[in-house]
Amino acid sequence: MKNQKQTIRKLVGFLNNVEEDGGFWLPNIQRPFVWSEEQICRLFDSILREYPISTLLVWKTTSAIRRRKFIDNWKDTLRLSDFYVPEDNRKKNLVLDGQQRLQSLFIGLCGSYEGKELYFDLLSGEVASPDDIKYKFSFLKSSTALFPYVRFKDLIFTTRKKREVLDTIKLQAGRELTSNEEDKIGDHLDLVDRTFKMDEAVTYQELDSIDNPNLYSEDDVVEVFIRANSGGTKLGKSDLLFSLLNASWEVADQKMEDLLDSLNKHGFAFDRDFVLKTCLVLLDHGARYEVSKFRKKGVRENIEAQWENISAAIRDISDFVRSKTYIQCDKALPSYLALIPLVYVRYHFVEAWKKAKEVDQYLLRSLLAGAFSGQSDNLIDALVKKHRELQGFDSSEAFAVIRSQGRSLELTEDRFWQMGYGSKTIHLLFNIWYPTFTHVPAYDNNLPQIDHIFPRSRLEQIKVLNPETGRQVMKYREDARNQLANCMLLTREENGAGCKSDTLPADWFSGKPKEYLELHLIPQEPSLWQMERYDDFLEARKLLIRDRFRSLIV
Repeated sequence: MKNQKQTIRKLVGFLNNVEEDGGFWLPNIQRPFVWSEEQICRLFDSILREYPISTLLVWKTTSAIRRRKFIDNWKDTLRLSDFYVPEDNRKKNLVLDGQQRLQSLFIGLCGSYEGKELYFDLLSGEVASPDDIKYKFSFLKSSTALFPYVRFKDLIFTTRKKREVLDTIKLQAGRELTSNEEDKIGDHLDLVDRTFKMDEAVTYQELDSIDNPNLYSEDDVVEVFIRANSGGTKLGKSDLLFSLLNASWEVADQKMEDLLDSLNKHGFAFDRDFVLKTCLVLLDHGARYEVSKFRKKGVRENIEAQWENISAAIRDISDFVRSKTYIQCDKALPSYLALIPLVYVRYHFVEAWKKAKEVDQYLLRSLLAGAFSGQSDNLIDALVKKHRELQGFDSSEAFAVIRSQGRSLELTEDRFWQMGYGSKTIHLLFNIWYPTFTHVPAYDNNLPQIDHIFPRSRLEQIKVLNPETGRQVMKYREDARNQLANCMLLTREENGAGCKSDTLPADWFSGKPKEYLELHLIPQEPSLWQMERYDDFLEARKLLIRDRFRSLIV
C-alpha cells in the first residue's frame, strides 16, 4: 500500500478524467452522496483553516469493475444509474473511502448544488470560538451573489495574476475598499492559492492491483471497503450489507433503485434497510440484520435469483396498505416492520394471501399499540414461524403470537390520550379520523397539518401562582398543550399564512357550519371555545372523541 499526495486542485482534475492515470471513479458499492450544503461549506472552511481532512483510500486496478462518475451538478432528484460507466479493462482508480469529501470538492470547484454555485465571503475570517465558521461559504445563484461573495471556482482555476484578480474584485464591490479590506482580501487570495493550489494537502492510500496483481483480489477489496467504512458513521448497516450484494450482482443498485422508486411514489418512505431485512426473512434466514448472513454461500445468489418474486411481493403489500387500509402515507405507518410478516405470506402462499381476512385490523391494532416498537426481530421471526405452520395469514393467531412475545395489543385510555402532537401514532389515528382528506398530495408542502385548537403561544402565556415559591409559573405544560384533545387536522390552505395560524377557537369556529364542527369533533357550545374554558373544552371534546373511537379503546 502506497501513500500518495496531491494538491486539491490537481486531485479534483483526476475525477472522471481518463487522461489522468485512468481517472478517479466511484465503485457501485458506494452509497449515494448525502452531504448537505452546510457540510460542504464546513469542509471548505476546514481547508482554509488548514485543518487535516483525513486520508482517502483508492484502489488502482484494470479489472472490469462496475463504477460510476462523480457528480458535478448535484440535485436531489438525480438517479445514480445516469452516471454509470461501461465496464472496461483499462487502468482506473476507484475511491473506496472519501467519497463524500471528494464529491463535495467536485461540486464546489467544478459544479453546483441544486443549481447554486459555491461562493466565498472575502471579508470573512473572524471567529469567536474554535467551533464557529471562520471562512464563510455559501451556495448562491449568480443573480443573487453580491460582494463580498465571489464565485470560488473562479479563484481556483484562474490563470490571472493576483493583482488582476484583486482589481476585478474591487470593480465588483462597486465602492472604494478600505485599506484593511484590501489587505484582508489579498491575504485570503494568498491563502486560497496555498491551500488549494500549492500545498499537497490531500493524502490517499493506494491499493495497487496493477503493479501487484495478486495482492488485492476483488473480494479482498470489498472486505477492505467494508472495514474502512464500518469504523465510523459514514455508512449504515444496510450500506455495508448492500455492498456485499452489489459486488456479486451487477445490476443490484439499479434493481434496488427501481423498486424503491415504485414503492415511494405514493407517499411512503420504504428504504434499503427494509428491503434487505425482508429478503433475509423471505429466504428463511431470520430477521436479525447480520453481515455474516450475506456472506453465507448461496444467500446473495438466491436474492438475485428471486428478486422479481421478492419485489413483486413487497409491491403487492404496499399496494394493499395504500388501497385497503387507513394507512395512506409514510407518517401514518409508525413501523414498516409490521409489513414483513405479510410480505412473507404473500411471497410463500400466494393463494392463501388472496383469501386473507382482517389484515387491516392486524395492522391497525399492532401499530396503534406500538407492538413493533423497540427490538422486534424475535417478534417477526415468531410471526413468520406461525404463518409458515398455517401456510397463510390468520389475524387471531397473529395477535396470540404478539401477546406471547410480551407485547400488548390493548389500546388503553391512557395510551390513547398519549397520542398527541408529536407522537408516532397521531397521523395514523388522523388517517382514520379524516379519511376524506388528501394525505398524499402532489406536493409535500400541501400535506395536511396537525393544528393546536387552542394555540400553544396563547396557552404558554397563562400563568398561575406556585404556592410553594410564590412565583408565577406556566399553567399548561407541554403535555397539556400538546394533548390529543387539543389537536385537529387542517388542510395546508386552512393552516397557512392569513388563515388559522394562532387564531383563537372562539374566532375560528364562529360561523362554521355544523358539519365542520362534527368533522373535527368540536363541542358545539360556543362558551367552551373561550380561553378561560380550556379545561372544560378538553373534557367535553374527550367525550366526543371517546365515543367516535369506542371500538379501539379498551
